[in-house]
Amino acid sequence: MSEPEYQGLGNYQHRRRIVLAVLIVTLFAALLFGQSSFPPDTTIHEVVEMAGILMIFLGIVGRLWCTLYIGGRKSGEIVTGGPYSMTRNPLYVFSTLAAAGVGAQMGSIVTAIGFALMCAAAFHVVILREEKHLGHLFGPEYSAYVKRVPRFVPNLSLYEEDDTGSFRPKLLLNTLLDGLVFLVALPVFELIDHAQVTGVLPVLFRLP
Repeated sequence: MSEPEYQGLGNYQHRRRIVLAVLIVTLFAALLFGQSSFPPDTTIHEVVEMAGILMIFLGIVGRLWCTLYIGGRKSGEIVTGGPYSMTRNPLYVFSTLAAAGVGAQMGSIVTAIGFALMCAAAFHVVILREEKHLGHLFGPEYSAYVKRVPRFVPNLSLYEEDDTGSFRPKLLLNTLLDGLVFLVALPVFELIDHAQVTGVLPVLFRLP
């Protein structure tokens, strides 16, 4: 792969991080004045929060799984094994799952779904640009992959193993650090809840 092509792929990866960070910060800001219609001490509120924590951890672990397959190989070949055999964009899928978990920390089902939809919509724009770039790099081989594997929603029946290639600890660490931003939701929403209960932050709207 030529240097300009490698840099172009790196730019898309950088853009992905920016989209993720901006999206999370924006959603946090929007929810400063919102609250779940289910009181914090109710069972449904607690269940939604716990489900959200599970989604966050699954999202982080899933992103690490993807990195084991794609680390060190994305710039030179099409990765089609493991999570990439079920969806062409598993990193985005797991990020969206984690984003839903972030929204669920409000104790609201609507917020969890809203976070997921907004995250998926933001990533869709990046995905379209990446597909155009990858199509240019890999030509017919990538076109065949596009025809076989869905863009976003995983098809579990397509799962197949593949060699994970060379292991690169630094890439795995970077992915872990990127994913830890989702864990920020846990203490932040607790602080928001406390601020709303004590009257420091007004509650302007409620969501089921």
